[in-house]
Amino acid sequence: MNPIETLGLALGAGFSSGLNVYATAATLGLLQRFGVLTLPPGLQVLAHPWVLGIAIALYLIEFLADKFPYLDTIWDAIHTFIRPPAAALLTYAAAGSAPAEWRWGAALLAGGVALTSHGTKASARAAVNTSPEPFSNWVLSFGEDILAVWLTWMATAHPLATTLIVAALVALSIFLLYHLFRFARRALHRLLAT
Repeated sequence: MNPIETLGLALGAGFSSGLNVYATAATLGLLQRFGVLTLPPGLQVLAHPWVLGIAIALYLIEFLADKFPYLDTIWDAIHTFIRPPAAALLTYAAAGSAPAEWRWGAALLAGGVALTSHGTKASARAAVNTSPEPFSNWVLSFGEDILAVWLTWMATAHPLATTLIVAALVALSIFLLYHLFRFARRALHRLLAT
């Protein structure tokens, strides 16, 4: 992989893994399995039937867990320790032919991007859980899954465009995180004042 492909994959897989690591792994495996693309040698194992089956099964569990308010918050809390390291591992494996400094740099970048997207997702979902209706939770969940699958494909097919898209998404995430934390701080102050 050349540096642009490595960067595009690191950013795309990192951001999408922060949203849904199982959808990312399953998408990569399915794309390889059905010959849509050829993954780097370090990721071709994702197309193995056992690995693909586990990724799809875990995706289905996450798909269901994501639809229930508060269960999704617990799920996201647990996955704070899964999604960023998994993104780093996927990227490290993908950049197998790159020099060691590129592999480690890409892995660290992917982990950081995954933590950013995961933090934004978890914070937004916690804020939405305060709403009494379930539909906003479902809309966010479907949107996250669609974005994760699309961004994973983009990272493999159009790495330069993915780099630009993820840069914009990270900027949006930082903006949203800032405002979500301000919202949470105000709500906590109101709660403590009563």
